[in-house]
Amino acid sequence: MSEDKITGTLAFTVFTAVLGSFQFGYDIGVINAPQEVIISHYQLVLGVAVDDRRAAGIHDINSTDTPFTVTPEYTTPAPWAEDKAAGSAQVITILWSLSVSSFAVGGMIASFFGGWLGDKLGRIKAMLAANSLSLTGALLMGCSRLGPSHILIIAGRSISGLYCGLISGLVPMYIGEIAPTTLRGALGTLHQLAIVTGILISQIAGLSFILGNQDRWHILLGLSAVPALLQCLLLFFCPESPRYLYIKLEEEVKAKQSLKRLRGTEDVTKDINEMRKEKEEAATEQKVSVIQLFTDSSYRQPIIVSLMLHMAQQFSGINGIFYYSTSIFQTAGVSQPVYATIGVGAINMIFTAVSVLLVEKAGRRSLFLAGMIGMFFCAIFMSVGLVLLDKFAWMSYVSMTAIFLFVSFFEIGPGPIPWFMVAEFFSQGPRPTALALAAFSNWVCNFLIALCFQYIADFCGPYVFFLFAGIVLAFTLFTFFKVPETKGKSFEEISAEFRKKSGSAPPAKAAVQMEFLGASETA
Repeated sequence: MSEDKITGTLAFTVFTAVLGSFQFGYDIGVINAPQEVIISHYQLVLGVAVDDRRAAGIHDINSTDTPFTVTPEYTTPAPWAEDKAAGSAQVITILWSLSVSSFAVGGMIASFFGGWLGDKLGRIKAMLAANSLSLTGALLMGCSRLGPSHILIIAGRSISGLYCGLISGLVPMYIGEIAPTTLRGALGTLHQLAIVTGILISQIAGLSFILGNQDRWHILLGLSAVPALLQCLLLFFCPESPRYLYIKLEEEVKAKQSLKRLRGTEDVTKDINEMRKEKEEAATEQKVSVIQLFTDSSYRQPIIVSLMLHMAQQFSGINGIFYYSTSIFQTAGVSQPVYATIGVGAINMIFTAVSVLLVEKAGRRSLFLAGMIGMFFCAIFMSVGLVLLDKFAWMSYVSMTAIFLFVSFFEIGPGPIPWFMVAEFFSQGPRPTALALAAFSNWVCNFLIALCFQYIADFCGPYVFFLFAGIVLAFTLFTFFKVPETKGKSFEEISAEFRKKSGSAPPAKAAVQMEFLGASETA
């Protein structure tokens, strides 16, 4: 069928849109590799441990091929200044934690406004407006070596976080609206694939002989301006979302023009009829507030399950690995931890592509459970490897293998699936609010992990992943008992599953039938 082919315009438009997702991934991963270089720069700027030329030592460390994490625990203060050094070390730890986690604060705030901005300005103009934030953040971080680096980096990452919070709603929404029905699932997953590609590229660019060194780390942080500028340029040639034009603006002529460009055909009757039906359905359903999601008995169970799935995704320990993988590999005794981190990024990308193929064949619930069970065992092996590292040198390979497998299991199940499932739990009326709330909870959990992981790791030492294993086990049991399968089911059938699992009586009001799950969701 001509409508369901990938035309040149469609491919170009999807590529342009996922440049935003690529920046999102780049911003997630970029802070990881140059950790020790940035910390040493903070120490220089704040005058910590400079007196006895330890600063020179830091420069020497960073100029060698073997990466070395200059965290406060490793600095050896002079006996006469132990208290002062301990206080300074704590300040550096706090500043570093904020440098990592301020990104999530921005995302958390902006995640509620992506859909609103898209409706207010249109999808194209909203992405252009969002890019102004990306460019501002990149500029601040790019200039951070010239001024008070800790302030500029924390501010720059907060603003980049605002951009990523907006884009995490805008990009999947736009792609879902321009894609033909049969390709919507496959094209929608390109958002996730672009994110993990961005993470991988940021890790490669962060190698010490490329940009992750004392002279060029600020360029590494500011480099996200390149895809931002490219996207700004290309967006001028992209058609506006036909769904936005038809359903929101009621401009049928413009919607048809946009569809003709995207489909490469004059006959767009099928798409117009589909949008007409969607518009009628949307008109019959009232928007639902956040409070109603919790007070209305027919929404309460699905929203609690949605939030738990997102908490499971974030509290599994995966972001601990993404944000701090270089120092984890170093603890595991790897002489070149940055390369191991890049290995994690590559595996992340490969298994995201694998999950694209699996998610439509296997059930969502079964994949999620398989991923969580795999992660549970990997977390145990990871900790066992770290605990026994002193006794057996080969245990470092156990920890490394466990990390690689942990990431693989994550991308097969808990990585992409919560986004799919939340869209499928709710009909047209409550869905935007539920998705915004789920995205917000995801960012909150992301922020908590980014802020606390370093402290938890310092407190628990090599036992840290036993803690995450326990959390993963608890969420696995919750999923097994409370989460229904959604693949190929109507909204009515999913509602019935929820009632069965919670043991409540069917509601008086008629359930709304969702036409085709997976095709109608945009995330």
